[in-house]
Amino acid sequence: MLNENFALESSWKSRLLPEFSKPYMINLKKFLNAEKDSGKKIFPPEAEIFAALDVCPFEKVRVVILGQDPYHGVGQAHGLCFSVRNGVPLPPSLKNIFKELQSDCGVTPPDNGDLIGDLTPWARQGVLLLNTILTVEAGKPESHRGKGWEQLTDKILQMLNSEREGLVFVLWGANAQSKASLIDASRHLILKAPHPSPLSAYRGFFGCGHFSKINAWLENLGHQQINWSFSKSLH
Repeated sequence: MLNENFALESSWKSRLLPEFSKPYMINLKKFLNAEKDSGKKIFPPEAEIFAALDVCPFEKVRVVILGQDPYHGVGQAHGLCFSVRNGVPLPPSLKNIFKELQSDCGVTPPDNGDLIGDLTPWARQGVLLLNTILTVEAGKPESHRGKGWEQLTDKILQMLNSEREGLVFVLWGANAQSKASLIDASRHLILKAPHPSPLSAYRGFFGCGHFSKINAWLENLGHQQINWSFSKSLH
């Protein structure tokens, strides 16, 4: 995994390539290869590990929604935080995101029978759906915590903070909020709320109004708003 010819969108590869020769990334590659060689199932599939970056080039990022680590169930993770491919049953956190979106912006959530949970249309509009940890062992949440991914994703956040202006960083839950120190709040908008998990959503995620706040910020800067809708035509 993560061989020297790994595929990565060019604007990100030019910035991140130096990281891949650093000790922490060399150790991460060794760890992932050992896990794979031992027969363990790793999610998402290797070709989708960097999907969040591939779909949303550096210069097009307008919003960053920060997740923790990928879904650990079979067929769920595909490289975008909180997202699942269409046809996959919606995880509870994603259902709660849709509930808040409907309450905040009046966006009708996908019909459960349609099983539309792929957030790629958001990513194509400049929403970077980034987990802080990019891989996980099947059935074992946070199993790849502390293996090196956090250093890489911190670097991504630092680059966005320093090279871009007027971004929105959406930090749901304590893990994401711990990254706030990497962001200059005088140049970017930071939105914080509890995690959308059923364990914490009722502590302030519901009613946070983040989707409308994102669009108000973008409109104030003269930028196009995000179309949060779930029309099948967007997929």
